Amino acid sequence: MKYLLFVCLPASDEDTRPGKGTTVRLRPPDDATTVRVRGDEVLLSDGPFTGGEEYVAAVDLVEAGDLDEAIALAAQHSALVGGGPVEVRPVWE
Repeated sequence: MKYLLFVCLPASDEDTRPGKGTTVRLRPPDDATTVRVRGDEVLLSDGPFTGGEEYVAAVDLVEAGDLDEAIALAAQHSALVGGGPVEVRPVWE
């Protein structure tokens, strides 16, 4: 199954939003799982990230066997070093 990883950054960070790219049709935001890492702990929450303090800076399309594998990929994403979340959302296939 394909998953889209929304890489989110605090709005106070430098504007690093990517240019135009390929658009994929996503499932509803209610199907999203947001991954955060605090120390060695991986924190999960249902639904999309919230708040006006963050924005989607980039997206990564990944192939994973299931949601758990997609979450494991998101938990290793380099964007988490800056403290921003990575939202995991399934793609309609």
